[in-house]
Amino acid sequence: MEKSMNQENQCDKSLCKMEIEEKRKNQIVDMGQVDLSANQYGYRIHLLNIIGEIEGHQCMGPMTKTTKYEHVLPELARVEEDSSIDGLLVLLNTVGGDVEAGLAIAEMIASLSVPVVTLLLGGGHSIGVPLSVSGDYSFIVPTATMVVHPIRMNGTVLGVKQNYEYIDKMQERILSFTCAHSDISNEDLKSVMFNTKELTKDVGSVLVGAEAVKIGLINEVGGIHDAFCCLYGLINQKKNSTI
Repeated sequence: MEKSMNQENQCDKSLCKMEIEEKRKNQIVDMGQVDLSANQYGYRIHLLNIIGEIEGHQCMGPMTKTTKYEHVLPELARVEEDSSIDGLLVLLNTVGGDVEAGLAIAEMIASLSVPVVTLLLGGGHSIGVPLSVSGDYSFIVPTATMVVHPIRMNGTVLGVKQNYEYIDKMQERILSFTCAHSDISNEDLKSVMFNTKELTKDVGSVLVGAEAVKIGLINEVGGIHDAFCCLYGLINQKKNSTI
């Protein structure tokens, strides 16, 4: 009888592990998010991917890779409320997208109490710029690019004073957030953003790897190992300060 109960308990544990693993796999497939804990410190790190186009209130086509803000915001709230999560690592490779949705995600990341490190891979264009600097420390790989340009409006826009004022206010929100979370000045960021000498059909600048670090937009050139080491250091620092 006792042997039978032990076998049942073992079966229950095996099923529980299988369910957890299945849930983890589905989480990666559906939203590109996973919790990591097999590190030397035993810290639980939440990994968040921000890829493709940032999707706002309108759905993109089925063939477009997107990051949906309605998926990301609840996950960030969970990261804040789950006391077992020690830090957040954000991997970015985005072409930009909806300004309001991108800023909402960036503000949520910036307001987290857990240490956050961002790593820019491939590209961090347009609204991807404030997202790239939203953590406590930012990295960019040597070949990644950042296209920094003013806000673009899709569709028909009435050429009236009120519309220009609205666009200008939105632009200021991006400028103020980016400058507040990086080492670049407002004047230097505007100079890069409104550059008319680099892009043939647009206004703005393309920054590759070390160029983004040189102007103070990103903290350091580095890869995944550097990002993890930095995050562990920030977590250790926080834990030591609360003892």
